[in-house]
Amino acid sequence: MARLILSLDSQVLAEYNMNKERYTIGRLPDNDIRIDNPAVSGHHSLIINILNDSFLEDLNSTNGTYVNGKLIKKHALQHGDVVTVGHHQLRFVEDDEQQDEFEKTMVIQPSARPVDKLRNVAADGAAGPSATGIRKALAEGQQAFKPAKLQVLSGAFAGRELELSKALTTLGRPGVQVAAITRRADGYFIVHVDSETEGDYPLVNGAAIGAQARKLQDNDVIQLAGVKMGFFEG
Repeated sequence: MARLILSLDSQVLAEYNMNKERYTIGRLPDNDIRIDNPAVSGHHSLIINILNDSFLEDLNSTNGTYVNGKLIKKHALQHGDVVTVGHHQLRFVEDDEQQDEFEKTMVIQPSARPVDKLRNVAADGAAGPSATGIRKALAEGQQAFKPAKLQVLSGAFAGRELELSKALTTLGRPGVQVAAITRRADGYFIVHVDSETEGDYPLVNGAAIGAQARKLQDNDVIQLAGVKMGFFEG
């Protein structure tokens, strides 16, 4: 199923599943997707879904409707298209493709993980609490825990969600910046694994985490390899 992800200044505001035939976009309350902003016309744009295809049409709006920076009257939507209405963006996402693309880009599969670095982090004494965190995560992974997820807040994958269902999830881009999120009985922890520049640590709420494992709190914002992600429990 396709989705529209509404954002303003790279901050995700809402998501809409495309499960109806028609969606109107505009400032007035009777729209399916309401954007209460003076730059948006009362009835700004229309999306029509026919089988597996979605078509966008501008409704003679004052400021126009743009797709990927180009002014349009009618447009057949493709995965990844960014629709600009006033100052807001609506990213058109086809879930199956987006999931594959996201995992290939940011979720590091076991065979591609920087194994030596992970071993060093997990080795006795190598990183104090970080080592303890990873060892405990692997030992405690089957215990009761709060479910948690990451939601991408910026960039091409804005709105994408990733369930943290494993004891150890490795994220990032090898050769750029890599971190691991470990699941323990007492919560979720993020630890730096590798980076192109020594001392280039991931950020949590704008502050570098350093060499030690840091416990994540609900609504924390992680910045890793140029991508912002929200951490949410429950």
